[in-house]
Amino acid sequence: MTRGKTGRGGSSAAPSSVDVARVAGVSQKTVSRVFNDEPYVSADVRRRVLEAAERLGYRRNNAARALASGRTRSIGVVTLGTALYGPASLLIGVERVVRDTGYALRVVNTMEGDPAGLAGAVDSLLDQGVDGIVISEPIDEQSPAGCDPLRVDVPVLALGAPPPPVTAPTVLTAGDGADLMARAATEHLLALGHRTVHHLAGPQRWYAARDRLTGWRASLTQQGRDVPPAVEGDWSAASGHLVGRELAGDDSVTAVFAANDDMAIGLIRALTEAGRRVPEDVSVVGLDDIPVAAYVTPPLTTVRQPFDAVAQEGLKRLVHAIENPDADALAPSGPPVDLIVRASTAPPPRRTNGGPST
Repeated sequence: MTRGKTGRGGSSAAPSSVDVARVAGVSQKTVSRVFNDEPYVSADVRRRVLEAAERLGYRRNNAARALASGRTRSIGVVTLGTALYGPASLLIGVERVVRDTGYALRVVNTMEGDPAGLAGAVDSLLDQGVDGIVISEPIDEQSPAGCDPLRVDVPVLALGAPPPPVTAPTVLTAGDGADLMARAATEHLLALGHRTVHHLAGPQRWYAARDRLTGWRASLTQQGRDVPPAVEGDWSAASGHLVGRELAGDDSVTAVFAANDDMAIGLIRALTEAGRRVPEDVSVVGLDDIPVAAYVTPPLTTVRQPFDAVAQEGLKRLVHAIENPDADALAPSGPPVDLIVRASTAPPPRRTNGGPST
């Protein structure tokens, strides 16, 4: 099949909207209306235009559209440069959703420990003419003293964290329900009959770690349970293993909620090495539902993170703000809380004479 037209010297020129209009038997204005998703185009005409475009290999000239509309149809993302499962999975979800919306994606990574990194990343994206910015910065980097708020002239979406100090036409948030997931994990263990739940927390510079600690503590407090001191890890299985070696020597520990699955897996390994059976002696719940969680021994009870749902909802609201600058922002919806019960949780061991049974 011949795609496009042959120009001088035998080179193949890209097909234009005029070519699509000719093949579809419509006007060039109608082709423009179809690709701009404007109303008042019949389903039959829309189908003919799209089929003609597919047959010719036509692609819209986004540069020309940007000059005409003042928009580049691109969205910028500021994200922490990390291979950790949560941030990496959220970025993949954003990439998938942005592609489906027809926008181009521009990504700038920041580095942990650089308080000026966010401002520099945002400036870089604005220089590229993006129509909106997604900030997926999960760490609380202290801004330099006296630093003015970021001034942004496009809509901004903050994922999984409160929005940074920013002045923008619209500021949106999505994916900030980690406290609800922590509540679900804690309440599952309490419902099994455990007197209290210990917490292996993530590093407290991370917003998600703070939210999970808050949800765990609130659940225990609301049910009148003792609140043990939380122990902080660094998201790694190695840190979970280190904490597990400490907790293994305390027979009063019968339930632990770990702030992510990697730490939970390291914790279980340490408990098992110390002769504490999971879940017969100690129940463990993680958070994320990483791919390996269902295949460790025992399979891990966890709370699944809705990365795709968060990206879908957040980007839908951001695109609406970009394309409808004078309209009210779309209302957010709460993230789903999906507790996945597997074999790492059970009722506490029976106690005799005030102590654990053997």
